[in-house]
Amino acid sequence: MEPTTFNEMTLSDPIRRAIADLGFEEPTPIQAQCIKILMEGHDLTAQAQTGTGKTAAFGIPMLESITPGGRTPQGLILAPTRELAIQDAEAIHAYGKYIPVRVVPIYGGQSIERQFQMLRRGTDIVVGTPGRLMDHMRRGTLSLEAIKMVVLDEADEMLNMGFVEDIEFILGQLPSKRQTALFSATIPSRIRILAGKYLQEPQHVSVSQDRLTVPQVRQLYYEVSGRNKLDALTRILDVGTPASAIIFTRTKRDAGELADNLAGLGYLAEPIHGDLSQTERDRVMRRFRDGMVELLVATDVAARGLDIPEVSHVINYDVPVDPEAYVHRIGRTGRAGRKGEAITLVTPGERNMLRMIERLTRHRLQVAHLPTLADVAAQKRETLKATLRTMLEGDGLAPYLLVVEDLAGDYNVAEVAAAALKLTGALEAKQGKDGVQEPTAGESALQGGLPPGPGMTKIFLNLGRAQRIRPADVVGAIANEAGIAGEAIGAIDIYDNFTLVEVPAKDAARVASALNQSKLRGQRVKVELRAAKQQGSSKAHH
Repeated sequence: MEPTTFNEMTLSDPIRRAIADLGFEEPTPIQAQCIKILMEGHDLTAQAQTGTGKTAAFGIPMLESITPGGRTPQGLILAPTRELAIQDAEAIHAYGKYIPVRVVPIYGGQSIERQFQMLRRGTDIVVGTPGRLMDHMRRGTLSLEAIKMVVLDEADEMLNMGFVEDIEFILGQLPSKRQTALFSATIPSRIRILAGKYLQEPQHVSVSQDRLTVPQVRQLYYEVSGRNKLDALTRILDVGTPASAIIFTRTKRDAGELADNLAGLGYLAEPIHGDLSQTERDRVMRRFRDGMVELLVATDVAARGLDIPEVSHVINYDVPVDPEAYVHRIGRTGRAGRKGEAITLVTPGERNMLRMIERLTRHRLQVAHLPTLADVAAQKRETLKATLRTMLEGDGLAPYLLVVEDLAGDYNVAEVAAAALKLTGALEAKQGKDGVQEPTAGESALQGGLPPGPGMTKIFLNLGRAQRIRPADVVGAIANEAGIAGEAIGAIDIYDNFTLVEVPAKDAARVASALNQSKLRGQRVKVELRAAKQQGSSKAHH
């Protein structure tokens, strides 16, 4: 019988305390089965996709099996990507917070000199990508002679990425007396061959087929035409209002173009694909985790190993050619017990691929009807009402009430409120296609939309959506040209032919001066400080 709580497992007190601190009470199915098997000393093959809790399934037994404090590692975890290696290392460290365990991540893109230093100081568990691990082994800076347990995490991804020879080389250097665990979202024949060669009488654990795509994930598809796909996506985004989403495309070119198109329409979107440098990838991921980017447009290869627990939606802009890739994609949402939504846009030519996905997952996707323009407009009104309720329940309305009271003698209060909303352009964002007139550059630059936050000032840029300006372009220019940290930049409102940006008031003049000498997407920028006029006008009314 599987344990129903972690307290029913034979775990040490430090591990129990760490699990309690993390708020975990009941093990997931993969954890309940794998921890018991690995604690008993068996080799293991486990079918488990991202988001099922597999890191704890192998990380906890590994921590229980080692004796911290040695000079050479006793635990080894192989991961296909830098991101997954970091994720695994952070998770192991969290589970072992009450044990003096030393966990070192080893991956390409990080200074090898720094890795030399960490390895010289001694480590108990190494988590790394195959290529960089082999580099250290050949240099003699990493000894695997004391390894007690090795884990292959996302083994199918490592094979798909061409690491099979590297994996075999590494496994061939390990002590013959060791414990080996292999975790994979799918178990194709190549995985079975690898397991048969390097694992000793392994026990097998498999997530049942009806769980393969995670029960918390609601799976929908929309039938769209190829030429209207972008319009369909924007309607879905406007009505669904995802807090954060990963949008998958087939190629890196498609990812870049789609991110540009979305950013040009005012969405906070950035691409992540193989042509980006590691520094650029890190910047995009940091901004996505911090909420400065809401839509991450990614290819399958670029998204491997990304650990983003807060993703509310996965959107397949292109249906994946390989049905197994669908499993990996939607595993990015609905993680750790959260609910998620997976949306697939299906053109007439992609219906056969959709049917293949349904056969693989044994799950029929629910067909959904594309939101109408009226649905989009209704959702925007609901969002605006929610924002207004928040304002009404807060403070700072007294000066504005004086203006309303002055006008109430001549006009209906409801009309005064409607005029105020029109003045701020509160319903304008992304609604040009819905028939709502966009304010002129002069009106919006003068009024500035909603008032800037405390200590902030709005600046006016003469470039906007028509010039394909994206939020990322604005942030990058301000950060690089004026030396202002991206986190210090406030709201960015992109209109058809101009942009309003909140910057710290104390830095506004410097930002304006720096940008006036630069270009955005190859075009000369003209920047004006309009905050003083706005504030003066406000004082006159007050």
